[in-house]
Amino acid sequence: MGDFNLALVIVAIILVVVVFVFNVYLLVNYQHPDDKNQAYFPKFVVVLGLSVAAISILMLPADVANRQACRHAIYNGACNLTLPMKDLWLAVYILDAVLVFLIIPFAMFYYEGDQDKSVGKRIGSAMCWVGVSAVVCALVLGILYGLIGKVDFTVRHLSSSTAAFPNSFSYSSGEPCLSGSKQCAAYTANAASEKTWTMRATFPEYVVALATIVGSVLFTIFGGVGIACLPLSLIFSFVRRPKAVITRSQYIKEATELGKKAKELKKAADALHQEERSGSKGRKWRKNVKAVEKELLQLEDDVKLLEEVYPQGEQAETSWAMTVLGYLAKLVLGVFGLIVSVAWIAHIVIYLLISPPLSPFLNEVFIKLDDIWGLLGTVAFAFFCFYLLIAVISGAMMLGMKLVFITIHPMKWGATLMNSFLFNVALILLSSISVIQFCSTAFAYYAQATAAQEIFGHTLESLRGIRYLYKYNVFQIGFIILAGLTFVYYAAFGWRRKKPSGRFQLSS
Repeated sequence: MGDFNLALVIVAIILVVVVFVFNVYLLVNYQHPDDKNQAYFPKFVVVLGLSVAAISILMLPADVANRQACRHAIYNGACNLTLPMKDLWLAVYILDAVLVFLIIPFAMFYYEGDQDKSVGKRIGSAMCWVGVSAVVCALVLGILYGLIGKVDFTVRHLSSSTAAFPNSFSYSSGEPCLSGSKQCAAYTANAASEKTWTMRATFPEYVVALATIVGSVLFTIFGGVGIACLPLSLIFSFVRRPKAVITRSQYIKEATELGKKAKELKKAADALHQEERSGSKGRKWRKNVKAVEKELLQLEDDVKLLEEVYPQGEQAETSWAMTVLGYLAKLVLGVFGLIVSVAWIAHIVIYLLISPPLSPFLNEVFIKLDDIWGLLGTVAFAFFCFYLLIAVISGAMMLGMKLVFITIHPMKWGATLMNSFLFNVALILLSSISVIQFCSTAFAYYAQATAAQEIFGHTLESLRGIRYLYKYNVFQIGFIILAGLTFVYYAAFGWRRKKPSGRFQLSS
């Protein structure tokens, strides 16, 4: 077992380093040119937040592998586990909550502060806003923990008499006891034998639980939409693809229209900049800023599409060939993603919503893959968890473009401002908590006896006031309903091309 322990520790260290390096790479390539060589604190928060989210997703497969070190032990405490997973879980998710509710808001307030003010004033203003938020969060947490921060475990008190062990022993589901004339108390006990054990939850576990509830609401909405729109958006992107290049006259006409729209946006942006300098930043100004941002995103998409249908330069044919291959890749990835999404939805229905479960389904698949090769099932398990997180992000990006009450913070290669980065990192961090809780429940058979199951499976689902949300599968049912509605939406409207939005105007 010593070799296994050493290998697991080495793999964990290597993965942490790889995650940090990869997130620095993402930051460098996604950041806006205006943020180069500045905004170092928000950048540090972005890298830290993305790393915590990725590591938290990888910790569940690591938890399963950690438990495998003691798979031959008679009981869990019969050997020493490689990693103190429960302490690591609590540390990661406490850090997750601190980042989401304190550090990221401070970084956003500081970054979005008036650039004309000194650094000290910007820090003071950000601290004031975060201080108010911290006091409110502390009061809510303290009051809730003091009043209902308890765990109610429903148990059944059983007792039975002893009997001599028979010479010939046989067991069957119809006759589970040692003698046909005797019956076990578990099969004859009445409802009065049920009792409730009440315990005080630890404060770190309660913080994780409340953060999970907030994340579960976002997960249900964004994940339910994203599990369907992630593959279908790729497939219908192939369906709506440009079939051929356009003529030069068509290109000149379209480019002229885009040039006019670009001039209108520049004029509007200059006017808003003048209003900002004069200090008149009211509700109308913020509304117009969002309108300009939305139109600018649409203009960028139109320019990209125009470049696709009329490639220029010496390698125009090669560029068109790469465009065609890109859409074919989207089709392949969309079909593969659709299979994974259907497998996820089927697993939720078969294993979580039907009681007793019809089949362990994906749990059995992972176990059989482990029998083929030791880490194959763990890798597949990690892939399904990561896919769910990506689906949540995809759903958030889709709804962010459709709904009025969600701020649009797009992620663009080489053009992402730090406030957009921070917003999306907070969303990913909140969602990652719920993804882990959801995966630990959905794959409870495969991930049994892990530290994650102890935190998310036993304590969380027995917390007073919260357990009913899990007892009646509120989040799972909402997830399935939204996934079904999204499938219907794409089937009805996904194949349609976008129509021009018309002439851009600011609200007066």
